[in-house]
Amino acid sequence: MAISPNDDFTAGQVLTATECNQFPRGVMAFVQSTTTDATITAEEIQLTSASFTAVANRYYRITYYEPQVSSPATAGAYATGAIRLTNLAGTKYQQSIVQNVPATLVNYSMTTVWVGTLTAGSTVIVATMQGFSGTFSANRSATQPAQLTVEDIGPA
Repeated sequence: MAISPNDDFTAGQVLTATECNQFPRGVMAFVQSTTTDATITAEEIQLTSASFTAVANRYYRITYYEPQVSSPATAGAYATGAIRLTNLAGTKYQQSIVQNVPATLVNYSMTTVWVGTLTAGSTVIVATMQGFSGTFSANRSATQPAQLTVEDIGPA
């Protein structure tokens, strides 16, 4: 779909409903966690968005951020972070990866971002992590929370 940007406005012009609908609608859902998960091996849900109503033909930007992912002291171990629709079995929209190249304990941050359109209707997004070749930890605190944000960024 082609992007449909808004118009330039001039003084005295009447703002129409169509022009208003061209604006981004902002944050549709936001959740964060300050609780560490130190047992990540199989894919598991880390964050679940509140249900929101997606609108057809609009772009959404979904961002999943983990402030500190600790790897096992295993060369080649890696973890994935994913954005999915509804639950673990839902459509995977995007995935990121952090890999431990040296055989030492390493800490990384992980950001996964997806931009696209959603099916209209009630929608829940989940952020997941999975560890490979060892157990990973998602270390969080009050000053370093994991976050999942869903934003409406405008018409498609």
